[in-house]
Amino acid sequence: MSTSPRSTTWRTRAAVAVATLMAALLTPAAAHAAPEESTPVYSYADAIREAVWVDTGLDDDGDGRPDRVAVDIVRPSEPAQQGQRIPVIMDASPYYSCCGRGNESQLKTYDAAGDVVQMPLFYDNYFVPRGYAFVGVDLAGTNRSDGCVDVGGRSDIQSAKAVIDWLNGRARAYTTRTGTSTVQADWTNGATGMIGKSWDGTIANGVAATGVEGLKTIVPISAISSWYDYYFAQGAPLYDSGPDRLSDAVESSGARAKCAAVQRKLVDGAPRTGDRTPLWTERDYVKDAAKVQASVFLTHGMQDLNVRTKNFGQWWDALAENGVARKIWLSQTGHVDPFDFRRGTWVDTLHRWFDHELLGYDNGIDTEPMADIERHPDQWETSSTWPPSDTRTTTLHPARGDRPGVGTLGLTPGTGTESFTDDPRLSETDWAARIDTSTPAKAGFVTAPLTRDLRLSGSSQVTVTATPTTRTAHLSTVLVDLGPDTVRNYADSAEGISTLTNRTCWGESTAGDSACYLATRAKTTGVTATVFSRGWADLGTYASPDKGVPLTPGTAYTLTVDLAATDHVVPAGHRLALIIAGTDKNLIDPPADTPTLTLDLARTSADLPLVGGAPALTRATTGSAATAPSFTPLDSVSAPGPAPRIPRG
Repeated sequence: MSTSPRSTTWRTRAAVAVATLMAALLTPAAAHAAPEESTPVYSYADAIREAVWVDTGLDDDGDGRPDRVAVDIVRPSEPAQQGQRIPVIMDASPYYSCCGRGNESQLKTYDAAGDVVQMPLFYDNYFVPRGYAFVGVDLAGTNRSDGCVDVGGRSDIQSAKAVIDWLNGRARAYTTRTGTSTVQADWTNGATGMIGKSWDGTIANGVAATGVEGLKTIVPISAISSWYDYYFAQGAPLYDSGPDRLSDAVESSGARAKCAAVQRKLVDGAPRTGDRTPLWTERDYVKDAAKVQASVFLTHGMQDLNVRTKNFGQWWDALAENGVARKIWLSQTGHVDPFDFRRGTWVDTLHRWFDHELLGYDNGIDTEPMADIERHPDQWETSSTWPPSDTRTTTLHPARGDRPGVGTLGLTPGTGTESFTDDPRLSETDWAARIDTSTPAKAGFVTAPLTRDLRLSGSSQVTVTATPTTRTAHLSTVLVDLGPDTVRNYADSAEGISTLTNRTCWGESTAGDSACYLATRAKTTGVTATVFSRGWADLGTYASPDKGVPLTPGTAYTLTVDLAATDHVVPAGHRLALIIAGTDKNLIDPPADTPTLTLDLARTSADLPLVGGAPALTRATTGSAATAPSFTPLDSVSAPGPAPRIPRG
């Protein structure tokens, strides 16, 4: 990983932690060598299982007393008996009773005393024997917690932050939901790492953005960094619903009866116009990236069409700008946990990460390559930094070709116009399948076949100057790799994996909590084109990203569309394409009208993150054949299905 001002702090903190651990845990005979790996020396069967309720200081359900969140704890019994304090791995989730966690949708289960029996996922089975406590927090308004679900807002974030404060002696917890007996976390050193997929990982991002003391690292998996960018893309709606429906899906029945006022705020604060409001500002963690003190190990599927990849790209860039120590995995999957696409390597890497960040072990993970990228199904490569240090924003220009709607893409500015008519029945895969055909619903621009591989790494922007025929218009811009390949079938309902019947085990089991999970393998398909980056916008936000306005038919408007972050290699023999069109079926909602848009090509361009910059493109297109190769329609990846309404587990 690259050295930065914050990573220097990281290494200093690790050195201090190592010294402390050596003094506390090692015998004099062994004190000459720092430990490199925690091992399963503690009994999982004898682990302490307990529940506490932490005071959040809020009263969102209006019952006249502070809301308390339920915290289920599994921790080894031996360290406390030996006078040792241990770190915490935490997953704060709204899904512990409604929807489940992981590929098998596990829920928390309890014994007659109310202590957790099954804690979803493998984290407790694996890490508790290795000297960690695992803590599962029910977000406010869910499962056994008081309060109301506010979908990424103050209550959600305070649910987890208050627990970290309690672990560090700054907040109060009770032995029951309504009782007065307090309990202290005298078994922990307060060092906490947060982990979680989707909404859970989103909470980790949001808590890190508060700068709370004691949070040492976060591992957000397919997580949101700005809730506006979960629901909208520059004013264009991505879903046919808002956060109120998401709240209703996870809220406990007891909370629902008390939380009408919070539900009303979610409705009123999130208008379907796509305007940015104070509700969205509160739920934007990117703006507070400067407060992040925790290191970040981020992982995301590059074909995630649930939590779309703009969320990781803008978060990663903001963390980099603020010198946060970080690591990243990028897969070919959709909304899938790495436990289900790279299981053994994931568990090993996560183990080493937490050992380094929470136990201070000098295991070298901080000096290894920053990024792991899945280039083909189950084929991974590393990158010492991400994006690579020689990545340069390079401006490409669309130009008219020999036929309407079938143009070229290169370094030379184009002239003239191209037009298309919005057709909400068609998707990005339909456009790509007809890239070499004049069709009325898209404008496509293609390079010549490449003579060398061309890598794009990071986020792109496409600036479009368009004249609409109607008062409303949406734009979609996609980058396509034209050529045969075998990819994970991200458009399948399992988003790139197949679940098998055999199980693999990760940690220790009890009668009520198995450490064994159904194995998976890559679900692949052959394609003749791959859409690898996307961006959408309402043309009415041309003057301000915060508010859309009606358009004047016949007037030209210029708008820059953000395309989601990615890392993709267009191989030699393939072509790179830019497609500009209207509604992307199932990925954005259509506008009120059916516009025809005319592009001014002299004022339309694409800024792409090319590894090697413009010279790399020049080398990759030198000597290319003048005619395009034959191209057949997509053979297996269908159009993406309807966008899910909640971040799935």
